[in-house]
Amino acid sequence: MWLVYAKRMDGTVLKKEQSAFPGIYRKLLRSAGDSVSQEDIKKAKEHILAAAHSGAYLNDVYGLNPLFRNLQTALIISEEIGLKGTVIVAVSLSQSVVQGYYTVEYIRNTFGRDVGDIIHGLIRIRELYAKNAAIETENFHKLLLSFAEDVRVILIMIADRLYLMRTAKSLSEEHLLEISAEASYLYAPISHRLGLYKVKSELEDLSLKFQDREMYDFIAQKINETKRSRDVYIAEFIAPIKAKLKELHLNFDIKGRTKSIHSIRSKLLKQKIEFENIYDLFAIRVVLVTPVEKEKAECWQVYSVITDMYQPNPKRLKDWLSIPKSNGYESLHTTVMGPHGKWVEVQIRSKRMDEIAERGLAAHWKYKGIKGESGLDEWMNNVREVLEHKESAPTDMIQDFKMDLYDDEIFVFTPKGDLFKLPQCATVLDFAFAIHTKLGSKCVSGKVNGKNATIRHKLQSGDQVDILTSPNQTPKQDWLSFVRTTKARVKIKQSLKEQAAKQVEFAKELLHRRFKNRKIEEDEARLMRLIKKKGFKTVTDFYAEIAGEKLDVNAVIDQYLDLEKKELEQHTDRSVENYTAQTPVEEITKNEDVLVIDQNLTGVDYSLAGCCNPIYGDEIFGFVSSRGIKIHRRNCPNAPEMFNRHGYRIVSVRWSGKPGSNYPVTLRIIGNDDIGIVTNITSVISKEKGMILRSINVDPSDGLFQGTLTVMLSDNAVLTGLIKKIKAIKGVKQVERL
Repeated sequence: MWLVYAKRMDGTVLKKEQSAFPGIYRKLLRSAGDSVSQEDIKKAKEHILAAAHSGAYLNDVYGLNPLFRNLQTALIISEEIGLKGTVIVAVSLSQSVVQGYYTVEYIRNTFGRDVGDIIHGLIRIRELYAKNAAIETENFHKLLLSFAEDVRVILIMIADRLYLMRTAKSLSEEHLLEISAEASYLYAPISHRLGLYKVKSELEDLSLKFQDREMYDFIAQKINETKRSRDVYIAEFIAPIKAKLKELHLNFDIKGRTKSIHSIRSKLLKQKIEFENIYDLFAIRVVLVTPVEKEKAECWQVYSVITDMYQPNPKRLKDWLSIPKSNGYESLHTTVMGPHGKWVEVQIRSKRMDEIAERGLAAHWKYKGIKGESGLDEWMNNVREVLEHKESAPTDMIQDFKMDLYDDEIFVFTPKGDLFKLPQCATVLDFAFAIHTKLGSKCVSGKVNGKNATIRHKLQSGDQVDILTSPNQTPKQDWLSFVRTTKARVKIKQSLKEQAAKQVEFAKELLHRRFKNRKIEEDEARLMRLIKKKGFKTVTDFYAEIAGEKLDVNAVIDQYLDLEKKELEQHTDRSVENYTAQTPVEEITKNEDVLVIDQNLTGVDYSLAGCCNPIYGDEIFGFVSSRGIKIHRRNCPNAPEMFNRHGYRIVSVRWSGKPGSNYPVTLRIIGNDDIGIVTNITSVISKEKGMILRSINVDPSDGLFQGTLTVMLSDNAVLTGLIKKIKAIKGVKQVERL
């Protein structure tokens, strides 16, 4: 089969890959075993070959053959993570759907809904990676959303990333740095959280290898140099333990394990010590082959044997037998003083626990029902909760998502004895939010083991906590500086935004009401200029100052009137001196434009209203004021009130002839915080004939920018074309006329 396939690839498969196809395929079949039916194997083979014949497997962005990559990923999924059946089929077929040879619906009908759903999730992620080796920050939300919908998609992407890292030598330096950085900040932490400790360690080591080769080689060399003496020491340490365990007729395996290069490097940097001073360079693991009902008793029996022989460090005992980690990890850890005064870490677990520790979630599913839920469902629910708040900046979302992936856990109890697992250094406030959002929002203090404690108090394993609340309490900005859990951070941010929005609305209403009370016509554009002149970076900051009574509303209006007076002194209104009552329709013509006013008015000046800045071609109306006729756009924000309250002062106005001058138009633009976008916008404007850029102001915040630009142009048809071109610029999210 694969020789035929290789000949059909027209040179898109490397010779090394061609020769490896048959072996990988057979190996995958053996690994899948009876989890995939013979009928599905036959159908999958036929579909893959049909897609291959059509040229659907052209090399990807990394220069790798996608089918070869898919099979390797499926092999990792099957052998190292432990997922079989539909997952293997889905991974094998995914590229043919990505390339459009088959549809997701066709796959669902042919191979079942499960296979189709997995491929659908993979396609969504592959689309995000279509142009770049690493996910763009703005797409991070979409990536996590795909993860949260089906945890198998996470596992497949982890396996795929592991394969890429293993074959990274063949990738370009640019791709190499991108995927290694992403592996270290995203895929390794997720692997850790899912209990894939072996995969996590390999991803971290490979990332370090490509990001800091000098440090990687230094540690690897040191490990190799000490291997012989280390092996001798391990043999000396475990010999008496083996003898005693055999004497007790326990069925076990015992071996030494060197810590990963990445973890050693972390110790060197964190503790600022030399390599020779790392006391726990390796660990001893005792794995018991025993029935589930005897696991805990035999683990503690082994612990007793080892601590009778070697002095334990009481501060280094970690009991994950009684209360497993959230990802299902179960083990008993201790550190003892071995021969020659050296500290040695010892891990004690059953074979079942060891498989869960190596394969994480997939192995936990295999043993589901033995030890109950692993807590991963709760974690995935928290992920979904983070994703619900799309208004969060991408960088904040990444931080919130990653924050507690690596944290060790503590176990805290309610007064009734209910157990909650929290990250190390979690506070009383974290505990309150873990119980319920409303409880966290109203929390003022707590009682820890019967003693009063502040909301900042850091909890310890075994603490019993009672939360005290007040109906007047609301979340505060400084809470974000000490909470540790993702849930608490997300809920606090959400509440603060809601509070800020209410404050802004209150301040806006107050200002508008004062304008009306003083019978002053409010010009939004002029108000924006005043806000900028006063040094506010955002309009929200301005209204927040009013809401907080740091700005006096009447003083603001006085400053507004001063600004209006100065601007009017600098502005010369155009006149309609030739307009007479004898003519029912009179054309007012200047060199720039023509306006037709359909009223019997004489000696009236007109000007273009600053609140909506009409330009030639806009649908307009006139509003008679003490200073002449103000020309407004029909969709002016003040139009409804003018028509409802002062309909008798409305006059009919229309444009006539051709535009003869340029008009100022202000646009509000929102996009990614990238100076390149601003450059592209100004470049578009500079290429427009007769268009002049008067000003551009950009205010970056949380990974986005919100800016305004004012241009001079002839009419609204030109404006429509300009808006369309700006919207087409990559990174621009919203363009609107002010």
